[in-house]
Amino acid sequence: MNRNEDLFEIKHLKKYFPVKGKTLKAVDDVSFVIRKGETLGLVGESGCGKTTCGRTILGLYKATEGEVLFEGKNVHSMDRNQLRSFKKSAQIIFQDPYACLDPRMTIGNIIREGMDVHFRGTEKEKQEKVARLLEQVGLSMEHSSRFAHELSGGQRQRIGIARALAVDPDFIVCDEPISALDVSIQAQIVNLLIKLQKDMGLTYLFISHDLSMVKHISDRVGVMYLGSMIELAGNIELYKNPLHPYTKALISSIPTPDPEKQEAKSRIKLEGEVPSPIDPPKGCKFVKRCKCAMKVCSDIRPEWKEVEPEHFVACHLYR
Repeated sequence: MNRNEDLFEIKHLKKYFPVKGKTLKAVDDVSFVIRKGETLGLVGESGCGKTTCGRTILGLYKATEGEVLFEGKNVHSMDRNQLRSFKKSAQIIFQDPYACLDPRMTIGNIIREGMDVHFRGTEKEKQEKVARLLEQVGLSMEHSSRFAHELSGGQRQRIGIARALAVDPDFIVCDEPISALDVSIQAQIVNLLIKLQKDMGLTYLFISHDLSMVKHISDRVGVMYLGSMIELAGNIELYKNPLHPYTKALISSIPTPDPEKQEAKSRIKLEGEVPSPIDPPKGCKFVKRCKCAMKVCSDIRPEWKEVEPEHFVACHLYR
């Protein structure tokens, strides 16, 4: 697999929602690519549009404007047969491992539901695949006859992963897959995702607010703020050399295991509230919380551009 080949190309993507006669700009003119075989991390505060972006890429939300190109074809203008094929290639792991599982269905039926839609295999072949998938995610065939309420949170999330893998996808949106789990289980799930990616050649969009975990799993990392992408760079580059003031503040807040290093660490504290996505600032959306703000920041939206090789940022400090 050529990891430099683009699987997705997102161009000026917008997703707006009508709210009491006004417009909520959940995703506002976002452009980036997702490469085959990589994990692209997507981080930002709650409400910044990460999940909406992921679901619009999958076609779960219809784009207001812009394009989502999957292997050169626009997801939002596919015909019925193309969309069926795309849904087999692109899956999602949801944040809540309980709410996303039908409480009336056994685990075995939950996993094989996608197979019934996309495959014509025999009952025996489907049963064998269910058993294989359960083993791959660290469970056993005895779990197939149970119901979701009989499992722990970590086990439920493993079922969610198995369900996503059941149709042999190329791409998976991991929508905060560890945020609802105990800390002791989070690392297990992330390591499982890493192993599955290596074994099956998967591509991930890993959405999270946990910057430490995103650093561990991602090849590149994008930072969103109030519906806009403000910085995108390689994993090492972003954490070592953040450019946008918001990214610098996020990274400064990552806790370190050593108390002495934590005390010596200079944390950047953000003041003020995040503006409403219904009425964002005219210029830079971060202007009211930024200590580096200039007059131009209030008047003109900063351009999204590559300021260093493979390092993109939207900030007037890098004109």
